[in-house]
Amino acid sequence: MAETAVTFRRRAEQLVAHLPPLLVEAEHVAAIVAQGVHGRRRVGPGETFWQFRRYERGDAATMIDWRASAKSMRLFVRENEWEAAESVWLWADASASMAFNSRLSDSTKLDRARLLLMALAVLLVRGDENIALLGTDKRPRTGSAALTRFATRLMHESDAEPASLPQHEILPKHAQLVLVGDFLEPIEKLNAMIKHFAGLGVIGHLVQVLDPAEETLPYAGRVLFDGLEREGSMLASRAEALRSDYVSRMQAHREELSRLTRAVRWSFTTHHTDSQPQAALLPLYINLAGQMS
Repeated sequence: MAETAVTFRRRAEQLVAHLPPLLVEAEHVAAIVAQGVHGRRRVGPGETFWQFRRYERGDAATMIDWRASAKSMRLFVRENEWEAAESVWLWADASASMAFNSRLSDSTKLDRARLLLMALAVLLVRGDENIALLGTDKRPRTGSAALTRFATRLMHESDAEPASLPQHEILPKHAQLVLVGDFLEPIEKLNAMIKHFAGLGVIGHLVQVLDPAEETLPYAGRVLFDGLEREGSMLASRAEALRSDYVSRMQAHREELSRLTRAVRWSFTTHHTDSQPQAALLPLYINLAGQMS
C-alpha cells in the first residue's frame, strides 16, 4: 500500500523526536538570541525587488503591481527579496538511480533522501522558518499547513522523469538551499550547478546519500551491472577485479565534490542508507541553524 502524506509526515516527526532534545532546544534558543541581537528581515518590507508572481487569494491589494498586471489579463504581485537566511529551499533527487538499494540496506536512497528532507522541514517549521520545495513551490511558507503541503508535494512530484540535478532557478540572495541526492553525475555538471546557486549568494548544503554497496562494490564472480539511468549494461566476469579501481574513483569523485563546495563555503556530507538517519539530520540542522543565527 502506498504511503500517504500524513503517515510520511508522522515518520519524519518520529525521527525528529529521537534527536537529543537538549541540543535541539539549545540551537533554538541560540537562534532566538541571535534574532534579538542582529534582527532578521522577511519577505515583504524589504526594498530589493526579487520577482513578480501571480496574485493569490489572501494577498493584500497593496501588494499588486498594477503596471505589470496591465500587461496581462492576470494580476501580479511584486515580491521583494528575502533579506535573511531563514528561507530554506529543499530538493531531493528523485531520478531512477535513487531507487537503488542493495542487500546491505533496507532503504532505497530516495526513501532516505525524502525522509531526511521531511524531518528537516519539521524542525525548520517548528522554528518558524519558511520552507519551499525547489522546482515546485514559488513562495516559501511556514506553519502546519505548509508542512502538510510540503509532504504531499515531496511524495508526489509530477515530473515523469525527474532530473538528477535541480534546474538553475533564480533564488533570493542569502536564501539557504539543501540538496539531497547521490551526486554521481559528472563533476562538470555538479560544478555548473554549484556555481549557479553560489553566484546568486545562496548558502548551500549538499547531502550525498549512497547505498553502502556503492562505496565498496561487494560483488564477486560473474555479475551483470545495469545502469538505472540509461547508461547501458556491463558484464563483469570477475567483479572483484574491478573493486580497487572503482573505490579509488569513487573517493576521487567525492574529494572533488568536497573541494567544490568548500570553495564557495557550502557544507557537504555523505550519508549511507545503512546508517541511522539522525546521523545526517543532526549535523545538517546544526549547519542551518548556524547560518540563520
